[in-house]
Amino acid sequence: MVTSTIALDEREIELHFLRASGPGGQNVNKVSTAVQLRFDVARSASLPEDVRIRLMRLAGRRLTGDGVLVIDARRQRTQDGNRREALDRLIELIRRAATRPKPRRPTKPSRAAIERRLVAKRRRKTIKSTRRPVSSDEA
Repeated sequence: MVTSTIALDEREIELHFLRASGPGGQNVNKVSTAVQLRFDVARSASLPEDVRIRLMRLAGRRLTGDGVLVIDARRQRTQDGNRREALDRLIELIRRAATRPKPRRPTKPSRAAIERRLVAKRRRKTIKSTRRPVSSDEA
């Protein structure tokens, strides 16, 4: 259960285990602890259309050309820890995609703000005009 309305089918998530670099001593060359999670966002029946679109935008470079989200987890030293981390990151991404963005309400500056801006422009104009060199006509 990702949110109150979205539940993922476990068959939609593929987990592949591979050897991780980093700490682990001799174990690092023998045990496949890193996890690569693959979730087909484009063809997922679990996601509503609006969430799917926002998730594809949020995924960025983690999304393949086929619409598959790829999450690599290799921080933990155990396979189970990396599996949990990858699933947590997927769930967090889907939760972020599930929240609808607030619609932008167009605003306009107040009359006082417009007046302040124009006064500041006039003041700046006079400051800059006094910096001009005096020509022979004006002297």
